[in-house]
Amino acid sequence: MKWITRQFVHVDRVACPWLIRKFVDPEAEFFFVPAQEVDGRAKELGATPFDVPGAELGHHADKCSFDAIIAKYNLHDEALNDLAIIVRAADVDLQHSSSREAFGLEAIADGSAMTAKDDAEAIDKGAYIYDSLYAHCQLKRLRGRHALELEGMNKIQRRQFLREKLLGQ
Repeated sequence: MKWITRQFVHVDRVACPWLIRKFVDPEAEFFFVPAQEVDGRAKELGATPFDVPGAELGHHADKCSFDAIIAKYNLHDEALNDLAIIVRAADVDLQHSSSREAFGLEAIADGSAMTAKDDAEAIDKGAYIYDSLYAHCQLKRLRGRHALELEGMNKIQRRQFLREKLLGQ
């Protein structure tokens, strides 16, 4: 499928391509155009718009485009919902966020926007960050589920145990 959004990606417009490629469409093709050209180019290319005003896969109330994609494609995953909280906080309401990770994500998004040569490179490089944040969210859940087992382990044993559980999911 083809997907289109505004150029000069930031938090949500890097998170959404990661989400789409990971859970919706591994072969997704993305286009980044000036905001005023999104509607016309979407029709011309047969592309689905995201993270643009008025788009189905855009911001609605206090939710961001990442949330809209999760809802539209019925993605049911506790760790993914935890990641959505981080993305939403960094993208929409950082000032009122209790998510420590959101502050780091915002800082990384600012820096990476300046180091990538274009939007395509930014989403490619950003995929590692979102893979890592997703793994972090999965690990938090695993630590909660296996707290008693982890209690008697040393650091190396815990790391091996959690890695096996994470990779076995």
